[in-house]
Amino acid sequence: MDIWSTLSDTFLDWESMKAVLPEMLKVGLVNTLILAAASVVLGTVLGMIVAVLALSTKPWLRWPAKIYTDIFRGLPAILTILLIGQGLSPITRHWWGPNPYPLGILALSLIAAAYIGEIFRSGIQSVEKGQLEAARALGFSYTSGMRLVVIPQGVRRVLPALVNQFIALVKESSLVYFLGLLASQRELFRIGQDAAATNGNLSPLLLAGIFYLIITVPLTHLVNHFDKRLREGRPTGPSGPEDVKLEELAHANH
Repeated sequence: MDIWSTLSDTFLDWESMKAVLPEMLKVGLVNTLILAAASVVLGTVLGMIVAVLALSTKPWLRWPAKIYTDIFRGLPAILTILLIGQGLSPITRHWWGPNPYPLGILALSLIAAAYIGEIFRSGIQSVEKGQLEAARALGFSYTSGMRLVVIPQGVRRVLPALVNQFIALVKESSLVYFLGLLASQRELFRIGQDAAATNGNLSPLLLAGIFYLIITVPLTHLVNHFDKRLREGRPTGPSGPEDVKLEELAHANH
């Protein structure tokens, strides 16, 4: 009973949770979602660029993309955040002062771009080569065929993996607190940590964990839904949807 009582006092102090709940809702949740959403948008744009460069037939474009991917996938996320947040701070200080928030977003975006770039690359490569050949036969240039036919199909196939990356970014946003955020910029984990240090009780951290679950569990089920739909698939071939799409694009192109 003493063990259960100790665990209850340490993690299930409802008064401590109640006291920190408004700040987590008004400040922590908002900042966590901003960090994750901004990072996934910027990371997606950069990731697509990295994927296109990685698929290039020109070595001087392909190798920098591969080196970038290896570095940012290989380094621990916290190290990347510290290197970007503290290393670039003297350079960016005259733009937005000592505010580390933008650099935190930049660091998360660079990390996300390495993973998202690989996701896009694998998705684009999974599209049958015949799709591009058919597009070229219908009068598309190589660039137009990739942009209008191949890349959209590749992106559709990797939607579950992209949602998984967003889930990872939600959790990795908790590492930005190492840069020393302002009180109004604290995300869920930092607010929980500060409250736990003040109260000498870990219940606020458990509450922060519950908020992370509230964000990530629905996204996980969304991933499963996408995955199920994509696994069921749709018929392809002479009368399949891709060919119909090619014909429509061909008419629009002409």
